[in-house]
Amino acid sequence: MSAHRARKPDLPIRRAGSEDVAGILALEQLFPGDRMSARTVRRLLQSATARVWVADSPPADARIAGSVVLFLRRNSRWGRIYSLVVAPHARGHGLGARLVACAEREARANACAGVSLEVRADNEVARSLYRSLGYLEHALLPAYYDDGAPGVRLRRHFVGTEQ
Repeated sequence: MSAHRARKPDLPIRRAGSEDVAGILALEQLFPGDRMSARTVRRLLQSATARVWVADSPPADARIAGSVVLFLRRNSRWGRIYSLVVAPHARGHGLGARLVACAEREARANACAGVSLEVRADNEVARSLYRSLGYLEHALLPAYYDDGAPGVRLRRHFVGTEQ
């Protein structure tokens, strides 16, 4: 038996719809705090400035494997990843990077200079993912989260765009 984990097939990623609210909320329960409410998710799905994608688990598993929310703010050349969650059963197979790539493609298509995001300072797994994707530390955010935990703002500037 190989020491390497078997690669799971790439899970399909699609734009989220109203039928995905419960699945997105289930993923939100994986966060230690600052979770989105059902009302917030429904509002994001209708918003002209938010994009939400989900990755479906295999058909035998009704759960959503991951989601990402991107904000395209008016009067800003920066897209903002508001939320990225990958379910434990889908981790370690590149899904987080694929979800970030969806957000980045949309940001580029909307003439953004790059993407920014905030992450808990103690979330080393997420920080490692973002580092591997070219995100750099932009600012430390003391007591940023509801529970008082510090955050870190990360940014990835797209090559060939003005800052």
